Amino acid sequence: MTQPTVQQLYQDLQDLLGLEALTPLPEAPIPLVARDVHRPGMAVMGFMENFLSDRVQVMGESEMSYLASLDAAGQLEAFGRVLSLQPPTIVVTRGLPVPDAVLTLVRERGFPLLRSARSAEMVTRELNRHLERAFAPSGEVHGTLVDVYGVGLLFTGRSGIGKSECALDLVERGHRLVADDIVEVMRTSENVLIGRFRALLQHNIEIRGVGVIDVQAIFGIHAIRMQKRIEVAVELQDWDDQIDYERVGMERRTIEILGVEIPQVILPLNPGKNITVISEVIALDFMLKIYGYDAARILNERIIKSIRHSRRLKRYLEQDLE
Repeated sequence: MTQPTVQQLYQDLQDLLGLEALTPLPEAPIPLVARDVHRPGMAVMGFMENFLSDRVQVMGESEMSYLASLDAAGQLEAFGRVLSLQPPTIVVTRGLPVPDAVLTLVRERGFPLLRSARSAEMVTRELNRHLERAFAPSGEVHGTLVDVYGVGLLFTGRSGIGKSECALDLVERGHRLVADDIVEVMRTSENVLIGRFRALLQHNIEIRGVGVIDVQAIFGIHAIRMQKRIEVAVELQDWDDQIDYERVGMERRTIEILGVEIPQVILPLNPGKNITVISEVIALDFMLKIYGYDAARILNERIIKSIRHSRRLKRYLEQDLE
C-alpha cells in the first residue's frame, strides 16, 4: 500500500469535488496518516481541546462566517491557531471566499489550502470514502475473477491449468469478467474483499495457443465489470487418484486473503469435466447457503432421521411376538 498524500487526494478528487488549489501544492509529498476528516469548529475561535491535527480539515459556512466577522488581525490570529497545529491540508467548502489576510498567510507559509465548490457534507463524505479506500489493506492474487450470477468467483491454480479458458467460457455464457491473470484485491471493511483488474491489463485474457484477446471488444460492455466483491475461491487442481476429494459437501474449507476468510472449493480436473457448469452451480449453491438452504446439511439430517426411524422400527418388530 502506497502512502496517501495531499497531492494524490487533490488529483483524484479534483473533478468530483470541484477542487482548486488556492496555494501552489509543494513538490515534496505531504503524507496523510489518518483515514477520516475533521471540522475545526471551535478551534478557530480559540478552543483547542480535542483538535485532531493529523486529519484533513474541512471548513464550512460556520467557520468561514466567523472569520468574515473578524478584522484582518483577528483573521490572522484565528487561522494562525489552526495552522500552528500543522494539519496536512484545509479544504474550504461551497466555493466560499477566503479573506485576503488568510490567503497571504498561507502563501507565505507554503501551506496547501484547497477550496471545493461542493457542500461541506458532500466534501466530508467523499473525503472519508476516498481515504478509506486509500488506507485499505491491498495486495495482488494470481488468478481470475468472474462475476457469476452476481457472485464473485476467484479462480486460482497453477499456471496453465485453465483458469482463463474457464473465464472465457463463462463470459460466452453471459457472465462478466472482472480480471484475468492478476487480480488487485482490497479489503474495504472487516470482512469484505473487493477485486479489480490491473489498469495495464484491463479486460484482456491470454488464451494459450491463441494469444491475447480483448473481452470487451469481442463480447461487448455487458461482458465486463470494473470490480466485484470476492465471495468464493475456486482452486483448480490436477486430478490425483491418491486424494480423497470431498463428495458430500459437509466439509467447509476456507482460505484467508488479507486477513479475511472466504469459502474455498477445491475442483479437481479430469478429461470431460464441465468446469463452466460446475462453476455456475458453485455460485448458485453459495447464494442458497446465504439464504439459509444448505443441501448437504439437509441431506445429512434426513439420513440421520431415517436411520433413527429404522432403529425404532427394528426394536418394535423385535419386541412384537404376536
